[in-house]
Amino acid sequence: MIPKNSKRLTLTDAAVQRTLRHVPDPGTPPGWTLLTEDDYDRLAADLIRGHEGPIPIFAYGSLIWNPGFAVGPIRKAVAHGWHRSFCLEILQWRGSPDCPGLMMALERGGSATGLIMEIAEGHEAEALRALLKRELVAKELVENVRWVTVKTERGIERALTFWAGPKGPMVVSLPPEVQAWRLAHACGHGGSGAQYLHNTVRKLEEYGLRDRNLAHLEHLTATEITRWPTGQGTIVPDT
Repeated sequence: MIPKNSKRLTLTDAAVQRTLRHVPDPGTPPGWTLLTEDDYDRLAADLIRGHEGPIPIFAYGSLIWNPGFAVGPIRKAVAHGWHRSFCLEILQWRGSPDCPGLMMALERGGSATGLIMEIAEGHEAEALRALLKRELVAKELVENVRWVTVKTERGIERALTFWAGPKGPMVVSLPPEVQAWRLAHACGHGGSGAQYLHNTVRKLEEYGLRDRNLAHLEHLTATEITRWPTGQGTIVPDT
């Protein structure tokens, strides 16, 4: 519990820098079957079959600050029935086997504020393939892209999003304090969990959006980092 009169800490660039360290890329996890170019073609075709007009992507996490595709018009959106959750345990990218990290997904319940980012006209095929290659590297992950209903200034719309309602061994349910510890300490070849959280909160703020759960998690993560001795970076637990 945070005292009413205490100042809520936020992650600073300096704090995030302390969480970064060099971690080698471990490669594809064992047991995963990589998707082929033909697989991506079929998946892309299946996703947009029957869809007319620009392809809208609902961005709620890293796509907001690092879309990786040609972006057209952007508008604010709310996905009712979904909320952000650091519920995916990862052993690479922003985590490692000796210090597992967490990735954000959308879980059922509540609501999530984000952005509709339309794929720029004329770039639909290449952009959708780029998104699929980035988010779904293996056949075991193909069910983690879906259409969801969102509310925007235009009314009710449908949009593609990634990692909504994930299932399987990656899904974990951890209290906020444990999530914050993981985000503060875990780092992989793609960066740290604290860096991901920091980038997401800051970019949401730029668009005038706020997520109370992320704000609380940011405070907890920043608090954990302040406990480290001066000059010391992230601590990797003994295995």
